[in-house]
Amino acid sequence: MSVMRAAASGLADQAGHRPSAARERILATASRLFYSEGIHAVGVDRVIAESGVAKATLYAHFTSKEELVAAYLAQASDEWQQWMRTSLERAALPPGESVLAVFDLVGERFQAPGFRGCPFINAAAEFPGPGRVTERIDAHRTRVRDLFAGLARSAGAAGPESLADTLTMLYDGAMISAQLDGRPAAAQDAREVARGLLAAA
Repeated sequence: MSVMRAAASGLADQAGHRPSAARERILATASRLFYSEGIHAVGVDRVIAESGVAKATLYAHFTSKEELVAAYLAQASDEWQQWMRTSLERAALPPGESVLAVFDLVGERFQAPGFRGCPFINAAAEFPGPGRVTERIDAHRTRVRDLFAGLARSAGAAGPESLADTLTMLYDGAMISAQLDGRPAAAQDAREVARGLLAAA
């Protein structure tokens, strides 16, 4: 499964209703293009053309490109959280092993066709200033840290918050190395460092 799955059919809008088919199609198209080609490289007209909607329809659902990008990242974060939660629950590993399993899981994605790195790190490079996009990036990074902190606490590690910060740096480094250096094995390298940190904690 690629880092950015386009399907949004299981998500609900903020009012609690299922999003319209047009909104789903726009978001699916934007997600695919933004992740594969870059956010600034893809204009709104391209999204409109490939999603097969009128310009008025797109702007009825997303008042600006920034709002569309923020929705893309929100969906990516929700999918990441659901994927991690489901995968770790299914594995039913001890907490310490679950920390290591996070790196196993991202390592599988590093080898998937179309992998282009972390969508949040990529978006941060294109949107360095404040705004809704940065808020979505920050919210996702909080989810990553919280995942590691919760697993570290459950494993009885001393200083779980500090450990979570270090594990998040390892996670980020593996993402960047896998993308820029073409090294899917970066996930396993990070896993072994994480193993040492857990043993020391």
